[in-house]
Amino acid sequence: MIRGLAFVLAFCASSAVAEQTSNGQGAILRALDKTSGTTVDLSVPNGQIATIGRLSIVLNECRYPVGNPSGDAYAELEVSEIGNAGTVFSGWMIASAPAINAMEHQRYDIWVMRCITS
Repeated sequence: MIRGLAFVLAFCASSAVAEQTSNGQGAILRALDKTSGTTVDLSVPNGQIATIGRLSIVLNECRYPVGNPSGDAYAELEVSEIGNAGTVFSGWMIASAPAINAMEHQRYDIWVMRCITS
């Protein structure tokens, strides 16, 4: 998680003005099954678990720029594979720059689309 947070802080520090953020009630995540080529959008409330295939995804928090709920989203996720110890991914993902801290998995890609605000 510290590595992911370091990426987010470095990304924010590189912008001219750091934006204030608000907390969303959850997030819309998009998952790509690389085998079938299909995508699915997952609506996940903060603190809840979503599953796709053998992956279990916990959304800890989603933040967005104050006054701009359709703006960039920052989500803290923990992804694990059911039946395997440890996590596949743990950290912050940024909607506008998913490659900064991407999840590495042989079958699935997951990224943040936006926060849920109501």
